Amino acid sequence: AGSRRQGTAGTPRRSRRRKSLAIAYEAGQGGGAEPRWEPQHWREQLQRIREMRSSRDAPVDEMGVHRCYDSGAPPEVMRYQVLLALMLSSQTKDQVTSAAMLRLRQRGLSVDSVLQMDEETLGRIIYPVGFWRNKVKYIKQTTAILKQKYGGDIPSTVEELVQLPGVGPKMAHLAMHIAWDSVAGIAVDTHVHRISNRLKWVKKETKNPEETRVALEEWLPRDLWKEINWLLVGFGQQTCLPVNPRCSQCLNQDICPAAKRL
Repeated sequence: AGSRRQGTAGTPRRSRRRKSLAIAYEAGQGGGAEPRWEPQHWREQLQRIREMRSSRDAPVDEMGVHRCYDSGAPPEVMRYQVLLALMLSSQTKDQVTSAAMLRLRQRGLSVDSVLQMDEETLGRIIYPVGFWRNKVKYIKQTTAILKQKYGGDIPSTVEELVQLPGVGPKMAHLAMHIAWDSVAGIAVDTHVHRISNRLKWVKKETKNPEETRVALEEWLPRDLWKEINWLLVGFGQQTCLPVNPRCSQCLNQDICPAAKRL
C-alpha cells in the first residue's frame, strides 16, 4: 500500500515518473466539489445482469482462472499457479486455458518445476493457448524473476506485477483479487470493455480496456470492483456476445443504449 501512496506524493521527479500509476490506483477517490457522474439506469442494469448470471453456468464460472489452481497447494504455489493461469488466459478461451493448466498441474506445477522444464516441453504442454510461443518465453522469464527476487512467490502489488514479462494490468488486478484477496482496481478484459461501452458506463467511448478501467473506477463504487469482472465476463460469453449479441434474451433490452429492439 505504501508504494501506491508514494505515486501521488514525494519529489517532483518521482511524481512525473509514476503519474500514470497514481491515476491507476487512485481514480475515483478524489474529494472534489463537483457531483460524481453516473450512467443512467446503471443500478437497474447491474441487478438484471446479476439475475442473468445467477445460474453461474458460463465458461468463466466452470473454467475461469479461479478454478485453475490447486487450492490445496502451499499459498505461494497457489499464487504462482494463479499468475500462470492468467498469463495463459490472454486471448485464449477459458476451456483451453483450463486444459493447459490441468496438464501443467499433472506435472507438479511450481516455480521450480517450470524452471527445470525446457522451452520445447513447456510449449508442448500449453499448446494450443493463444500466442503460446511468446507465452513460453514470458513464463520462463517471469518465473526466473519470481525465484530470484520474490523467493518463489508473486509480488503483492499491481505496480510490481505489471513489471513482470507478459503480465498486463488486467492480469495484475485479477492476481490481486484471486491470489491476494485484495482489490487494487477493476480487472477489465475485452468483455468488460465491450459491455461497458454498450451500456454507456463510460462518459465517452473508450478505445481499449485500460481506458475503460480508468473510466469505470471514476464512478463505480469500490465495493463492486471485484464483482464486476466476473459478472460481465460471463454475461459477455453468454448474452452480450461480440458479434450478434442476443438482445432478445437480455433483461436489459429496454434500458440498454445498444440494444437491438425488434
